[in-house]
Amino acid sequence: MSVEIVPRWEWRTFGNDFGAAEEALGALEIERFEESADLYLLFRNSDATVKVRHGLLDVKGLLTVDDNGLEQWVPVAKHPFPVSRDDVAAALARLRVDATPPLVRATYTAEELLDEVVEPVDALRALLTHKRRTHYVVDGCMAEICEIRTDDGSTRSLVLESADPALVTGAVRSLGLTGRANVCMVRGLKVLTSFGLVRYAVIDVGTNSVKLHVAERRADGTWSMVVDRATISRLGEGLELTGALQPEPMERTLAALGALAEEARTAGAAAIAAVGTAGLRAATNAAEFVNAAESRYGVRIEIIPGEEEGRLAYHAATAGLGLPRGSLVVFDTGGGSSQFTFGDEDAVQEQFSVPVGAVRLTERFGLDRAVSEQRLGDALDLIAAELERLDDRPTPDVLLGMGGALTNLAAVEQGLAVYDPDLIHGTRLNRAAIERQIELYRTRDADERRAIVGLQPNRAEGILAGACVVRAVLTKLGCDSLVVSDRGLRHRLIADRFGLGPPLA
Repeated sequence: MSVEIVPRWEWRTFGNDFGAAEEALGALEIERFEESADLYLLFRNSDATVKVRHGLLDVKGLLTVDDNGLEQWVPVAKHPFPVSRDDVAAALARLRVDATPPLVRATYTAEELLDEVVEPVDALRALLTHKRRTHYVVDGCMAEICEIRTDDGSTRSLVLESADPALVTGAVRSLGLTGRANVCMVRGLKVLTSFGLVRYAVIDVGTNSVKLHVAERRADGTWSMVVDRATISRLGEGLELTGALQPEPMERTLAALGALAEEARTAGAAAIAAVGTAGLRAATNAAEFVNAAESRYGVRIEIIPGEEEGRLAYHAATAGLGLPRGSLVVFDTGGGSSQFTFGDEDAVQEQFSVPVGAVRLTERFGLDRAVSEQRLGDALDLIAAELERLDDRPTPDVLLGMGGALTNLAAVEQGLAVYDPDLIHGTRLNRAAIERQIELYRTRDADERRAIVGLQPNRAEGILAGACVVRAVLTKLGCDSLVVSDRGLRHRLIADRFGLGPPLA
């Protein structure tokens, strides 16, 4: 009697911690628990699944990918060893291996397959994995958390699968996993073991700008930047007065998002993760923007809490600076909010977000043009009041600042006609330099500011407000200077969301 072969839709993500999703699964009854040793045959240029498991050559094929990014896989064959020459050839064809030693045997044992066919091909590798899998059922969909160990490292995987794609999509949403990328098992193993280079992308949708970061993982586990840039779209324009995103800023930002997503795919990104920050947290119609981004460009945006934004920024900002030991405060001032993280080189102690951002301040006080000292003083007074959570705190050993305002302040201080992230990362700015630049911007309108060497033209409207926030933070924390980090939320996000390596070093 023949057994019906049913293709299944699959969504999988990798990481050490799946947060609330893992807690939700942990509250369910365990359907079953399994352990296995699977030997995967990995080909550098293919994500097809060919493995040796339970004495069988097990082959799966990818049928299609739907508009939600779900992958539909179908079992192709399960051949007991020894396997025939034709079955070996079919498996290699599935992997798209086009140059192998001649298949001289009529049949192959597993050992002969590895020694005589796999081993001689540089682009082909056998990887032994040890798996511990815990199975659940959530919303009618099969779910699994898998612990994966290899000689090259360990990771964890959460997978949802069903013959019905709607059940998988529903489970992804109900578990709060829409901000994570769908990464198939083979691609995840290749990244974990640095076999071939896999590129990923993250997009940060902020109140003032949309940022893209594309990177690939090096053999030593660090990330190598491929694309890193921002587009100023001013999504938060008008948000302060109305509480809602306005049609024109939404369209500008959606167009920027679509262009950056296309750039990421052209650069070879296997998947894109996107997050929204303060502007989308505050807007009453944020769901309209999020739905438009997904329907038009296939990009699912996760609106993250301010504390999560601060955590990601903290770890990104401190990478590669060799900061001295002691107390550390990291702050990230953006268009709609500022995030603060307190800790040291070993641990985060406190995080919070304050709705103080350059877009809000610029609109409220007209800081995109020349203003009087009185108007500037009014803005500084408001900033001081809204930063009251910084009052009476001890002065940290190191104050580290990040974000577009700070990197532009550093570029102007150094007179950089061409922006150089390596020169900016680690720059020290003192209070006097900030005061000089505030006066420089206070006496000029946006067009005049654009002539200032080092200032990116699209930052001209918001730079005075950003400089005022920086000045207020220095004053509140009793610091004479700060260190500027060129790294941002996106540099940590790519490691966190794809869960297969450390942040960019």
